[in-house]
Formats: sequence, structure tokens, C-alpha cells
Amino acid sequence: MKSLHLLQTLFGSWLALGCLVGSGSAQTPANSPAPASAGPVEPALLEDLAIANHVLASHGVLDAFGHVSIRHPGNPERFLMSRSLAPALVTTADILEYDLDGNAVDPKGRTSFLERFIHSELYKARPDVKAVIHAHSPSVIPFGTTQVPMQPMFHISAFLSPKVPVFEIRNAGGMTDMLVSNGQLGKALAEALGKGAVVLMRGHGMAVVGSSLPLVVFRAMYTEVNARLQVQAIEIGGPITFLTPEESAKADKVIDQTHSRAWDLWKREETAKSGK
Repeated sequence: MKSLHLLQTLFGSWLALGCLVGSGSAQTPANSPAPASAGPVEPALLEDLAIANHVLASHGVLDAFGHVSIRHPGNPERFLMSRSLAPALVTTADILEYDLDGNAVDPKGRTSFLERFIHSELYKARPDVKAVIHAHSPSVIPFGTTQVPMQPMFHISAFLSPKVPVFEIRNAGGMTDMLVSNGQLGKALAEALGKGAVVLMRGHGMAVVGSSLPLVVFRAMYTEVNARLQVQAIEIGGPITFLTPEESAKADKVIDQTHSRAWDLWKREETAKSGK
């Protein structure tokens, strides 16, 4: 009887440990059906998603890490993003479909990004968002770790107005490995972003959102540029004249109409490199 009692106790402890270990994961359990696909996507859209990875890597916004996603055009409850892979290496064959809990529809044995919950929770919180970027853009990092807020330096970065919020992961998860690796942390990040375009992640990087893939790439690129310009202005010394909210609102309306010019250029440059 003592042996039986011991086995029951050990079994109960094992079950409890399994629940604790699994509680941070939004992966589909082995005995649950995988989420249904929203259907095929136009090859040109998948090609643009791959190119966006290359563009951002070429310009130093992404390095071996970071990721880009788009909301599925056929179902707002799904999004598309590469498997865990360095952005410069992404091809259309690497792109997976996910539900908004971060579950891959058909991973085919491929590994997903640990921080896919950045994307899933931002899509949940913001129906207007059609594309998301997470980057460790080097010039941006200091603004998430100091008391100096990032503010719009020039008209092209008007989307940063009035200033960029900072996500403090300690407030959401205590002492972590700094990764947004579950839905709880992703939801807290989305709350920090609010209705903005960019949120900095203390000691980590940034998350950027947009209503289209070209726009989110534009914003990620010019957030990095704005960070460099602001550091230069600080080094010059004296007060800095940032864009006012009124100026930013007017400038952003123009950018909404013209940002695709930059995307067309960057896409052409990457296409030329690949010889296509």
C-alpha cells in the first residue's frame, strides 16, 4: 500500500509539473487538432514578405534576429511569418501560417520564432494592423534604456509623435530572459503600444505596426534613422526642436500617400541583387 501511495503521489506531482511547464506556451497540445488554414495566398504577397526581410536586413534594421509578419488577407484571425530563420535567408518556402494564439497551422517539423507572440497579440489588440516588425535596431536601443524619450526629429518620422512609449517587461513578467515568449507578455506589449505605431522594448529592441507591409517597413527604417538623428542633435547640444503633434499629424497624412515610393526603391534594389 505504501508503494501504491508513493506512486500516486509521484504521478500527481508529475501532472502538476506538466501543467506548470506548459502554462506559458500557446502551442497546440499534441492531442488537439491544429488550427485550420485560411487558405492559399497570392505568391506575389509571399514574395513581398520575403523581400521585406531582406530589405530590413540590408539596411541594418534586422540582423540575424528579428522578424516580419503580415495578417492573412483571407482571414484576420491568421497571420503569416517565416519559420525561425535569419531574415536575410528567408524565402517564400519558409513562410508559415499562424493563428492569433501563436500556433502554426502546418509547421511540417519546422521551428517557430519564440517571440511570435509579439505578432499574435498585436494583431489581436489592433484590428487596424496588417503588418508587424520586431527588430533590434541598434540606434534605437539606447532610447529604451535611458530617460530620454524618442521624439520625431523630422517630417518623415512624424508617425513617432508625440513620443515613443517604452515597454518595461519587468512590470509584466518580473525577472525574465527579456523575450516576449508567451501571450501574457505579448498582451502587455500591445497595451504599452496603445494606438501608436512604435513601441520600444527596454534592453531589447522595438515593435512596429502598420496598415500595410510597405508602411511598416517604412516605419521601421525611419525609426532607426530618427534615432541616429536624435543622438546627433543631443551631441551638438542645446534644446532640440521636435515636431509638434499638429505638425506631425499634417506630415503623416502626406507620408501615408507617398511612403510606397520608398518601398518601390528598396524592393527594386533587393530584386536586382537577387538577379530576378
